[in-house]
Amino acid sequence: MTGRAAAPAAVIAGIGRYLPPDVVTNDDLAARLDTSDEWIRSRTGIASRRVIAPGVTTSDLAVEAGRRALASAGGGDAEAVVLATTTPDQPCPATAPLVADRLGLGGVAAFDVSSVCSGFLYGLATAAGLIASGTTENVLLIAADAFTTIIDPADRSTAVIFADGAGAVLLRSGRPNEPGAVGRVVLGSDGSLGGLIEVPAGGARQRSSGVAAEPGEEFFRMRGRETFRHAVGRMTESSRTALAAAGWDGPLAADRFAAHQANGRILTAVAEELGIPPERRLSNIERTGNTGAASLAVLLAEATARGELAAGHKTLLTAFGGGLAWGATALLWPELKTVDD
Repeated sequence: MTGRAAAPAAVIAGIGRYLPPDVVTNDDLAARLDTSDEWIRSRTGIASRRVIAPGVTTSDLAVEAGRRALASAGGGDAEAVVLATTTPDQPCPATAPLVADRLGLGGVAAFDVSSVCSGFLYGLATAAGLIASGTTENVLLIAADAFTTIIDPADRSTAVIFADGAGAVLLRSGRPNEPGAVGRVVLGSDGSLGGLIEVPAGGARQRSSGVAAEPGEEFFRMRGRETFRHAVGRMTESSRTALAAAGWDGPLAADRFAAHQANGRILTAVAEELGIPPERRLSNIERTGNTGAASLAVLLAEATARGELAAGHKTLLTAFGGGLAWGATALLWPELKTVDD
């Protein structure tokens, strides 16, 4: 009796990133907020961040990153587009179909995934499932956020952290044991703590209440101290589970550690909890800030372009965000070329 054939794996075949050209430094923020370069650096690890110009949208960022991921893979099409974002161009319809159309992929399956800063890993699991089920042969996964559109510019606690950007990977059908193959993606959530990271107004709950939103409730809010504790714990825990699922012998088996670029202190705390030495940690938060769902994808693309992440590196990925939601996975990094224009 013939055994059942193994399901195909989703394999990373291309990667791309796009950051808007406008740079906002800590000194720029200090000129209008009660803060300083030293205060921001010491608490967040951020020196500058990229922001969109007026009129630029999440779809604009996503299209640029997606185009580069397709070019990185040698060109061609994708049979599906998954967009991870917290800042869609409109509440309805989803932004992914527009992105697909602008990329010349009109007619393919396209939808959004909303999981805030863990969106790239939730999107990765979703895209891998589409390929494993045989629904598609390849998927363009894009993570893009124009986070500055939902940040109160007068709120020192968030305005200094969040920024805009997009990253993308093209996933193709392949073998589970080849470089770039996505294995188990460990995911989790805790909705009882959703109030730690939220935009209070604008959704069905506030609208159906019949009560007008209070001033400022349309902006993103985060309770930093409590978020810090949960972020460190959940990213550490999910990372250990992902390492075990991959059959790796603990954190030191990872050649590279890539975490959602949430905050410099969080990144250091998670790496230290796992015992991963500084030379194995990938980070770009000093130059990019926290770009939400895009941050992990942007980091991977940038590290690949800079040669900090290379073929054969055992790579551990983890993220944490609103929901609360978190995730992690471990994979062998493939040979990739990057395209910037």
